[in-house]
Amino acid sequence: MIDPAVRPRTASVIDDTDRALINALQGDFPLTRQPFFDVAARLGLDEAQVIARLQRLLNERVLTRFGPMFQIERIGGAFCLAAMRVPEGEFGRVSAQVNDFPEVAHNYRREHALNMWFVLATERPDGIADCARRIEVATGLPVFLFPKEREYFVEMKLEA
Repeated sequence: MIDPAVRPRTASVIDDTDRALINALQGDFPLTRQPFFDVAARLGLDEAQVIARLQRLLNERVLTRFGPMFQIERIGGAFCLAAMRVPEGEFGRVSAQVNDFPEVAHNYRREHALNMWFVLATERPDGIADCARRIEVATGLPVFLFPKEREYFVEMKLEA
C-alpha cells in the first residue's frame, strides 16, 4: 500500500467500467490460456481494453499490486508482519525507503506508537531478519518483527 498522504484521489480516476473490472478481478480469476479474454467477455469488453485498463490502474496507483497470493511457506519462503516507530516529519522519506525494498509486500500508516506497519515476504525464512536489518540500516530506525503464530484464511473482497 502507499502512504495515505501520497495516495491519489481515486474518485476522479476510475469510472464504472474500472470499478466493474476491479470487482471482477477479486477472486475467481480464470485459470485458462486467455484469462484476460475471459474476464473481458464477462464485462462486455475486449481483451486489449482489459489489459490497458488494468495497466493504467496500476500506473496511476489506484491498484498497488495485481497478482496471485501464494502460501509462501509451502515453497520454502516466509512472511512476517513488521512495524516501525517513525517520527511524523520523516514519515514520507522512511515510507519511500521501506517501499523500495522488493521484499515489502504492502505498507500502512497506523494511529499507534508503531505508526508504520508492513509485510515482509522472502524466498527463505532467514531472509526476514536480513531484510529487517537492511531496512534499519537504510532508515536509521529499528524494525520490530511480529512472526505469524497461527494462520487464518479470510477472503476479503472490496467493492470498488
